[in-house]
Amino acid sequence: MTGTDDGTCHSVQIAWPTVQKGRFAMDAVADVFQSMHIVSVIQARLEASAPWGLKREGNAKVGNGRHSATRFAHFGMLTNGSCWLTADGLPDPIPLSAGDCFLFAPDSRYTVRDNPRTGAQNFCSVASENGSQVIKYGGGGAPTTILFGWFKFCATSLKPLGRVLPPLIVARSDEPQTLALRATMTMLASEMANPAPGSGLVVQRLADILFVQCLRAHLESRSGACNKGLLRAFFDPKIGVALKMMHQKLDAAWTVEKLASACGMSRSAFAVRFKEMVGETPLDYLTTWRMQKAATLLQKSDNKVVEVARSVGYDSDATFSKAFKRIVHVTPSEFRRGFLILRTHGFTPSQPDLHTALNLEE
Repeated sequence: MTGTDDGTCHSVQIAWPTVQKGRFAMDAVADVFQSMHIVSVIQARLEASAPWGLKREGNAKVGNGRHSATRFAHFGMLTNGSCWLTADGLPDPIPLSAGDCFLFAPDSRYTVRDNPRTGAQNFCSVASENGSQVIKYGGGGAPTTILFGWFKFCATSLKPLGRVLPPLIVARSDEPQTLALRATMTMLASEMANPAPGSGLVVQRLADILFVQCLRAHLESRSGACNKGLLRAFFDPKIGVALKMMHQKLDAAWTVEKLASACGMSRSAFAVRFKEMVGETPLDYLTTWRMQKAATLLQKSDNKVVEVARSVGYDSDATFSKAFKRIVHVTPSEFRRGFLILRTHGFTPSQPDLHTALNLEE
């Protein structure tokens, strides 16, 4: 099962309120969210005292890539005190106070500290090796407490995740949507601190909910969330139409000409604008999205490969298999066989401890 992930995937489920403005764009965004799979979550509590500073700056892949740092998204919620957040791409440090939340996309580098001028140590250098999820660090001054979460995603989730998730989401304590984030993070921390029968399932579901709540908070924020990348394309009056049609009718025989016509644009103008907004050609996007949906079907259904192929727009299972291997790096049969073996043996992915997870990022 080379190239498949090492854990059973859990779908991120989301139900958007039915509103007329942006409704179809929201449907397409929800479709992307539902294809993302969190396979594990690590939770920790930082108890810091000034002066203190911690940084995450690992983006190297480890071994065969199954534990690549690029698969970890980082979430944080301040429950006490304050800090400053700096990151690649940010022109200035961001002040955070109790109740504020932040989410970093996989492969992000950032630093949290009591003062923008304080030096910082790597997270892994201060994490306990005895299995404790509590990090105590600092000089004994003013206290700050931050609840952290590390989300690990399936390999097939990384490309759509990178398209939709901005490098950084900050949800302020005075924003209405942050209340739900805090409640979910508190439940997640409690469940992981006091395991009980079924805790593994509860933790996975709470992680799913927390992740979607972060993205929803971003979309509903006052920060112009839809001004960049794929989110901007979803809400574009022209390109958004093409994306909606591809998502709603994945098995249709789409061509650039048909999509351009549906948008009321010439073929050349449509192709240029689509690539400018989405980052790839319309047919490349369509192929990648078809393989993402096919991967989900192979995991969750007993349909034959040829049936999966037809459901995502391929008349030939040979052509489908070739495209699938090019995108996912294994054949559909190999991909499914790996998950069947895991399911047959009741395999649950081992939960890495905090120290191990942090070291995977260095």
